[in-house]
Amino acid sequence: MEFQTKIGKSEPDKIFVHGYNLTEDLIGNITLADMAFLGAKHRKPTEKESKMLNALLVAICEHGFTPSSISTRLTYLGAPESVQSAVAAGLLGAGTVYLGAMEYVAEMLHHAFEKYGEGYPIEELASLIIQERKENNQQLPGFGHPIHKPEDPRTGKLFEIAEDLGFYGKNSKLLVEIHRQFCEQKGKTITLNAVGAIGAIMADMEIDYRVVKSFAVASRAVGLVAHIVEEIELGRKNSVGQEIFDYIEHHTDYKGKVETQKS
Repeated sequence: MEFQTKIGKSEPDKIFVHGYNLTEDLIGNITLADMAFLGAKHRKPTEKESKMLNALLVAICEHGFTPSSISTRLTYLGAPESVQSAVAAGLLGAGTVYLGAMEYVAEMLHHAFEKYGEGYPIEELASLIIQERKENNQQLPGFGHPIHKPEDPRTGKLFEIAEDLGFYGKNSKLLVEIHRQFCEQKGKTITLNAVGAIGAIMADMEIDYRVVKSFAVASRAVGLVAHIVEEIELGRKNSVGQEIFDYIEHHTDYKGKVETQKS
């Protein structure tokens, strides 16, 4: 049986990736984010696409202590010989709360335009989306943040770059209008978070919503390396992973419940 792929091909003295000569066309000429774009779109990005995508991936690469970084540190504590397992552990939680919302935002916007058409007034389309999700008991993805309130500092910056580069399109405008109406209905400002903005911008870059989250996973994988490095530098005894483990061990009763410290 012969298997076929257009992604990569090797010859004795040449390697081709998506039709490009790896050593002559790609190495030293494009970034890692550009390679991700190449895989998704089957072509090298333009200068503006490259700048936009790199900005998006940098925005979500690192965010301090999150479930993903804690999972990575704890896994490295138990298996320091397997850094790939530690990174993988940190990526497994990319779901509805962390990182995954960018995919769900892109999907929501895609289906809205697919159902109602691009000529539908943005204000009415936003209202329909909010109402439909409310009737179906579905949350609006891309809203809320445990720390950044009332604004996520990354959101405005990313939209600013998108506007400068020509990627502040129908999807971004629709999400911003959804945000406006949602806040109006709630009577308070609800954070439009960075991953929500990224989902809309990537949709405006015409990246298939089904692979949008994979870009987040790739970006966070890069960030998790720093957490492993810090664990190495601290040493096993003083590592954050060890401190977390010791805390749980010393504050857990015989029933397995973690005791809360009284103030």
